[in-house]
Amino acid sequence: MYMRKALAEAQQAYDEGEIPIGAVIVCKDHVIARSHNLTETLHDVTAHAEMQAITSAANELGGKYLTDCTLYVTVEPCVMCAGALGWSQVSRIVYGTEDEKRGYHQYAPLALHPKTTVTKGILVEECRRLMQEFFKTRR
Repeated sequence: MYMRKALAEAQQAYDEGEIPIGAVIVCKDHVIARSHNLTETLHDVTAHAEMQAITSAANELGGKYLTDCTLYVTVEPCVMCAGALGWSQVSRIVYGTEDEKRGYHQYAPLALHPKTTVTKGILVEECRRLMQEFFKTRR
C-alpha cells in the first residue's frame, strides 16, 4: 500500500523529467511526508526523494528524529541519503529495487542507524521497470 504511494511519486518524477524515484514516510500508520526527485527542477544535486521526504517529515513532527517512522522508497538509497537517514534515526527503510551503481549497501553499509531495519524487494519489478524505461528514453 505505502510502496504504491511511493511509486505514484516516482511516476510524477518521471512525468516531470526527473529520475523516477519516489519516497513516502509513514509514522504510526499515517503518511507524514511524500516526495520525489527534484534535482533537475531545483538545480540541486542533493534534492533526492529521500532528502526531500526527511525534511518534510521532520517539519511535520517538529523534530529532527524519525524514530517511529518508516521510509518507503522505490530505489535503494544512495550513500548521501543513507547518511541522512542514519542521522534522522529512521526506524525502518523499505525499498523496491537495488541501485547496483550508487546504492548505499555496496559503498557504505554501516551508514544507517544501528537500530534501523531494512526490507528490500517490495514491488521490485514495478520499481525497476520505471527506472529502466526512464533511462531507455535518455540514451
